[in-house]
Amino acid sequence: MFRFIKDMSGQALVTLLFIAVIGMTITAAAAIFIYQNILSSSVTEQGVDAYYVTEAGIEEGLIRRLREPSYSGTPTGKPLTVGGGSVVISTASGGILTAVGTYYNSVRKIQVQTVYNNGVLTVQSWKEIK
Repeated sequence: MFRFIKDMSGQALVTLLFIAVIGMTITAAAAIFIYQNILSSSVTEQGVDAYYVTEAGIEEGLIRRLREPSYSGTPTGKPLTVGGGSVVISTASGGILTAVGTYYNSVRKIQVQTVYNNGVLTVQSWKEIK
C-alpha cells in the first residue's frame, strides 16, 4: 500500500497543471469575446455619432440656404467641424442639399430636397443615402 502512494507522488502536479490550462483557456476565450463586443459597440457608437454630425451639417446648410438662396455648400477642402467630426455640404440643382459627415472611420450621408419660394424654404424630403 505504501508503495502505491509513493509511485503517485507526481499526480498532484499533473492535475494542477491540467486544471490551470483549462482555466486559462476559458479565461482567454472570455477575454476575446468581451474584446470583440467592445469593438462592435465602438463601431456602432461611431456610426451614430457620424449620423448626428451629418444631421448637424444638413441643418447648418438649411440655415445658410434660408439666409442666402444661392448658397452652394462648403468650400472645397474646407469641411465644417462639428464636435469630434467633420461634415462637407454640397448643393445640386433642384434644391438638393447633401451632407457627408465623418466621425473617425464612420461616414454617413444625408440628402434633403428643398424648395425656396417667396422667401419660404420648405423641406420636401429628408433621407439617409448610401
